Amino acid sequence: MPKSSSDQTAISSYTEWLSWAEQHDANSGLSAWRAEENSDLYDYKAIKTRLNRLHTLRESGNARGLLFALHEGIHGNMGGMGKLPLYNKAKTGTKHLIDKYIDEIIMSIQAIDNTPETQISYEEKKAFFNRANQCYGRSALMLSGGGTLGYFHYGVVKALAEQKLLPKIISGSSAGSITAGMLGTHTDAELYKLFSPTHLAEDAEYEVSFLDSIFRFRSNSVSLEYLLALIARLIPDMTFEEAYEKTGRYINISVAPAELHQTSRLLNAITTPNVLIRSAVQASCTVPGVFPPVVLKAKNFNGELQDYLPSRKWVDGSVTDDLPTKRLARLYGVNHYIVSLINPLTRPFLANPDDNEVVSLLFKPMKSFLTESLRSAVKLRTHLAFPLPKSATAAVDVLYSVFEQSYDADIKIIPEKLLIPALRLLSKPSVKEVLTLMEAGEKSTWPKIPRIHSNTRISRLMDTILPKYGL
Repeated sequence: MPKSSSDQTAISSYTEWLSWAEQHDANSGLSAWRAEENSDLYDYKAIKTRLNRLHTLRESGNARGLLFALHEGIHGNMGGMGKLPLYNKAKTGTKHLIDKYIDEIIMSIQAIDNTPETQISYEEKKAFFNRANQCYGRSALMLSGGGTLGYFHYGVVKALAEQKLLPKIISGSSAGSITAGMLGTHTDAELYKLFSPTHLAEDAEYEVSFLDSIFRFRSNSVSLEYLLALIARLIPDMTFEEAYEKTGRYINISVAPAELHQTSRLLNAITTPNVLIRSAVQASCTVPGVFPPVVLKAKNFNGELQDYLPSRKWVDGSVTDDLPTKRLARLYGVNHYIVSLINPLTRPFLANPDDNEVVSLLFKPMKSFLTESLRSAVKLRTHLAFPLPKSATAAVDVLYSVFEQSYDADIKIIPEKLLIPALRLLSKPSVKEVLTLMEAGEKSTWPKIPRIHSNTRISRLMDTILPKYGL
């Protein structure tokens, strides 16, 4: 346990981090800030008034009145309570008034759920929960691409799972698709085993060899069958639909088209239920110019393996849709995004984004300038009298696609530093580097947990209630 509020080097668990954070807040006066309701950062009067009203209706057993009051709105930014500055001051969380208000919303929703149908019918409850879910929205975890840095995702997932904060909706591209595929095909109990220190220590050497074969520069002579056999060790032979039925997690994997005039796809149990997750991960990890494009595989009506869209081939999903926010919003009603962002090409534009809005704003013009420069390069190449080398053309296309994308999210979990030299991102990491990356993922997640816990409490409750009503 660290001896002072400034010493974090000895912290080895979230419990220890939270103890350190509580000491930090007490010493800095931020514990008192949390207890003080008054603030210009949010409408504390409106929140307190609504809290008292809901509490009175619930305590009096007025289910009808409570239902009417809840119909007036359940959302994550009541009175501005979702504003970032409210979560960037104290280490341990936001204002206690906001926590109390969320507590009351939780208890009120549970009260409606438990109200006898003689007072509120099943149909009325179903209609209410459907509307409430649409209004409040859902949370998703997005795992970006980033080569060998993909082990960082392991630590992020481990930290979230230990606190029971792992969202049911998860997307992954390139390196992130491997972790997403593992999450989609393993139950919670299996995940705890996969991410246990003992298992990781025993397995690190094999995992290193696996990612080396996926990410280091090799010739195109590596067969798809060989790579699929390696992925099979981590991801069972399951379709997206089968995986959802097993784990209840909505896994989404981004793939990019290898051909011109095609669009990227987000593969999941809704859009591609019969596609094998293994083949989706294989395609999403196919770095252009390093491995040959992949034809997806699927199971037909008889459970037999066959090509899916045999005329089309797919490559690295991070090239065009690293963080598929719009598609997740459309498919699942997601409006709150947590991202584990390790793509090294985005780092120059993500300088401490959650803590320093001024610095982040200064980097936006730089990103715009580079994007416009690359757009001009893409247009210019078509008018050149001589063809550019294929590798140069591919590099410009990839860079343009990367810079053109949006990397915005509500909560960003980012390594403090690159952790591995840029030139080695597609090379074999040492066992020590693997364990360091996973530890960095955990430690980068701990400071975000109080905010994630607060921001997702209502949506996590709704996830347990909605199935009762067939939603």
